[in-house]
Amino acid sequence: MSTIRCDIVSAEKEIFHGNVSMVIATGEMGELGIAPRHAPLITRLKPGQVRLKLENGEEQFFYVSGGILEVQPQVVTVLADTAERAADLDEAAARKAKDEAERAIANRVDAMEIAEAQAQLAQALAQLQALEQLRRSLKH
Repeated sequence: MSTIRCDIVSAEKEIFHGNVSMVIATGEMGELGIAPRHAPLITRLKPGQVRLKLENGEEQFFYVSGGILEVQPQVVTVLADTAERAADLDEAAARKAKDEAERAIANRVDAMEIAEAQAQLAQALAQLQALEQLRRSLKH
């Protein structure tokens, strides 16, 4: 099985570095699947999960708050402001952030606050989705 190196880097630290058979992430135009020998590409990422299929068939899940995905011939790089392993996410904090964002949107204070609340809601939902995917993978 052929592989490509993948690096996931946040503003604070490197989260992952290794060879993978596939990188799956959500770009601006939809979900992307990056396999070895993929054409060079640069795209912005939406807040959401990044899924890696490792050489041994295992899958690892990560949450990114958005960022940039760059594909070069030998490496896929994910640059994110915030990136965490799904297993390290705090589900209670994500649920609380989701609830607060939904309340702010319902109260319709002003356009700036609504836009900020919508961004926070998208991030909280993406974290919860990454946790759910991790749970499903552990059941199999």
